[in-house]
Amino acid sequence: MADFTHFNQEGRAKMVDVSDKPETARTAIAQSSITVNKEIYEKITSNTMKKGDVLSVAQVAGIMASKKTWDIIPMCHPLPLTGVDISFSWKTGQEEYILLITASVKTKGNTGVEMEALTAASVCALTVYDMCKAVDKGMVIGPTFLIEKTGGKNGDFKRD
Repeated sequence: MADFTHFNQEGRAKMVDVSDKPETARTAIAQSSITVNKEIYEKITSNTMKKGDVLSVAQVAGIMASKKTWDIIPMCHPLPLTGVDISFSWKTGQEEYILLITASVKTKGNTGVEMEALTAASVCALTVYDMCKAVDKGMVIGPTFLIEKTGGKNGDFKRD
């Protein structure tokens, strides 16, 4: 079990010790999406959904989720996030309405913020679903993926 970073000598789960890693500026950007029908698209864009301003609520939910990632992902470290930003854009086509959700997270620390960015984007999509499910339960969430990250010993990553 010595080759596995998240297992101790007894083969049981452990949180990796990052105390010897250097503190550096770290960023991560993740994206998720949710495909909705035309009625939901129109209600979100005209801010007429019964539950309120869908994107504002989703944005706050995503920010809150990023700050609590360590609470829901077992081996994540609690991180002092220095910035979280979430943006939305629509990709529309022939009867296709896809809300793109981009979450950017920053910290200065000794471990990365990829999970925080992925969590923020995912929870935004889940919140949109929750606020719109009375209109249509057929919405589809995903894909969710890391766009880029900077900092840390493994270096930078940027999706092609």
